[in-house]
Amino acid sequence: MTAASFPATRLRRTRVSAWSRALVAETVLTPSDLIWPLFIADGSGVEEPIATLPGVSRWSVDRLVERAREARDLGIPCVALFPNTPRELRTEDGREALNADNLICRAIRAVKDAVPEVGVLTDVALDPYTADGHDGITDDCGYVLNDETSKILVDQALVQARAGADIVAPSDMMDGRVGAIRQGLEREGYCNVQIMAYAAKYASAFYGPFRDAVGSKGLLKGDKKSYQMDPRNGGEALREVALDIAEGADHVMVKPGLAYLDIVRRVKEQFEVPVFAYQVSGEYAMIEAAAAAGAGDRNALILETLTAFKRAGCAGVLTYHAPVAARLLRDG
Repeated sequence: MTAASFPATRLRRTRVSAWSRALVAETVLTPSDLIWPLFIADGSGVEEPIATLPGVSRWSVDRLVERAREARDLGIPCVALFPNTPRELRTEDGREALNADNLICRAIRAVKDAVPEVGVLTDVALDPYTADGHDGITDDCGYVLNDETSKILVDQALVQARAGADIVAPSDMMDGRVGAIRQGLEREGYCNVQIMAYAAKYASAFYGPFRDAVGSKGLLKGDKKSYQMDPRNGGEALREVALDIAEGADHVMVKPGLAYLDIVRRVKEQFEVPVFAYQVSGEYAMIEAAAAAGAGDRNALILETLTAFKRAGCAGVLTYHAPVAARLLRDG
């Protein structure tokens, strides 16, 4: 065989054996890359399966603590909490968001008391508390008022910080709210409470099951296109991220995830800040539906999609598949 009759470089050599593939892997996914979103229900001893999110439930505070312990045991470093506020507590001004003994504050305290080593991330937005399902206060025409909403978001973030939240995550997309929240936290002495800004949150069709999970399905009047981002825009996302970093965000988030990996990559390449993505409810539901239909192996789909987030540049991923993925990674 002459030198010209075979390829000088055979890239397949390093793929032959599992040990070799592991040795040269460019992207490594671990349980510490995961944040587990959890839904909270009122009551005691409650587990409410969510029909549109197979395998996901709402948990009462006492049962939520069990999930936090599970996260700790699986090596998942952080849980994200989302309340399903009872309908009778939802008002036009979202005042329940400022109740120091509301559902999410009770959950924060319970988790931090039971499992202090697990981080708690909380959502800062008014959609779980408003009667119309919007992320802020609306005027008579249904337009969400930016500055009036931001003032309330500062107080909401402070209520959560006082309860023990480690990371507050404004998901409302109001202009200037990150800076206002940072000033409020510093003023009150919560200088170590982190802000994970939903910096590039798109007006997406992938949020349907989440709205079911937090009880806002059917409440929303109109849509959220006047404040969430247009899916056609990428450069605008970079402007949003730049503003949130300048205002004091410690981390930024791109939401949804898989359909916006190009945005994750662009943010990662342009800014020296940890970038997270949210594998949202619609993405989770698609994987579950595909697996149930026999269109793909569930475990392989879970790990491949989560690895894609890491490969694109994510420091971590919020995913409802967190406990499943952590067990798969642990057990090999």
